[in-house]
Amino acid sequence: MLIGQAGINLTANILSALLGLISVFVFTRLFSPHDYGTYLLGLGFASVISVFVAGWFRNLILSGHAKDDGTDVRGLVISGYLICCLAAPIAYGLGRLVGLDVSAALAAVVLALAIGLFELTQDLVRARLKAFTVMKATLVRAAAVLCLGAAVALYNPAGFLLLLSSALAYLLAVLVQSRTAWQGTVIKPDVSGLAAVARQGLPLALSLTLLAVSSVTDRFMIAGLVGAAEAGKYVAGLDLVRQTLMMPAMSAAAAFFPLAVQIHAKQGDAAVRSHLGECVELLLSITLPACLGFAVIASHVANVVLGADFREVAAQAMPIVAVAVIFQVVTQQYLHASFLLSGRNSFYLINTASIIAANVILSYVLIGSHGTVGAAWARLGADVIGFAGALILSRVAFPVPFPPGRLALTMIAGLVMALTVGALDRNLHVSDLAASVVLVGVGLASYVAMCWLLDVSRTRRRLKLVLALFRTKLANINIG
Repeated sequence: MLIGQAGINLTANILSALLGLISVFVFTRLFSPHDYGTYLLGLGFASVISVFVAGWFRNLILSGHAKDDGTDVRGLVISGYLICCLAAPIAYGLGRLVGLDVSAALAAVVLALAIGLFELTQDLVRARLKAFTVMKATLVRAAAVLCLGAAVALYNPAGFLLLLSSALAYLLAVLVQSRTAWQGTVIKPDVSGLAAVARQGLPLALSLTLLAVSSVTDRFMIAGLVGAAEAGKYVAGLDLVRQTLMMPAMSAAAAFFPLAVQIHAKQGDAAVRSHLGECVELLLSITLPACLGFAVIASHVANVVLGADFREVAAQAMPIVAVAVIFQVVTQQYLHASFLLSGRNSFYLINTASIIAANVILSYVLIGSHGTVGAAWARLGADVIGFAGALILSRVAFPVPFPPGRLALTMIAGLVMALTVGALDRNLHVSDLAASVVLVGVGLASYVAMCWLLDVSRTRRRLKLVLALFRTKLANINIG
């Protein structure tokens, strides 16, 4: 089930990432660095507010809705969301405080509420392991962002209009899965229930909000120190890395988090640790080669995808950010499962506070000394500190396994792939697009070969199971 769910999520997110790459390709050519920077600053601010709006209910959905035992938490979730929407004027004031102009602040608040509703809807559907519905909504959202954004660019390439078009795209995606997620929901006043959710969800909501703040700190510090245009150039590369590399990891985690909750509830600690040991190996076997490979070919990707005004800064920052993503993924998509399973919501807050403090301090120092690229080094440093802190806290909360032998094989396979691609790149004299295609193909082939040789993430057994299943289905077709 884990591989099936992760496979569907991965397919959806790969297609979504491809649409995201096309969006970056289009937007960095149709919008100026200043207007695109305004959009990215507004999007970053909206992501923080949306996390606060939805974060209260994440554990409730994972711990209640995912059990599929008849418990219906949807009335509480939607009631709480509507109450959180009343904070929109405060959010607008915060937007103005961090430097957004009037139109961008208003548009960012609208986008934040749309993202919050979308994320809650996705969580409800994902908790019941309805991966196909999640996939459909994910693709609708990505396609709508691209199409509506391109229409805005042709009409009036202004950053605040691009924010509003993105808000509409998220609402369209909500409609796609609203029947599955919300049909039959009864909204009724439940003051005691909402109070309990607030008490339980406050640490998680604050920690997730602070984590979102830490993820956008660098862009606002760049905007404050060197201007929105430089922020646009930096974040264009940053988002390119995140869209490409975070999606596969999030796909795997979206499958094993609900499964971990179910296994823990029904089979106990030993069973869930066995499950998590398999999960971390699968997670690293997906994330590590993707990040290392991206770091090696980052300059080619920047030249192919980004507009001319964005390439220089992005090419310098993207390899650093790609390495940082490895630590970020293991922290957020694996180690944080320890806090969920143990109910130690305050540990999210502790870990996140350390990340944001490190990010703020390092960003201020390194942007001042190294310019825009200093923000990328600050991000790497903060993510390493966050990983170390989460690892220590997980030993206290719910010790999650790190099988050293299996993970070492994954690291060896990833490093061999990266060295192979790097050596070929130095002797390859073709266009950036051709180089990207060739290097990705060689990297994929070399990594698959190493996975088979070292049996990374039990590649051989799983491939045999897939072949056996294929033969069985083929035989049934022939008999029919």
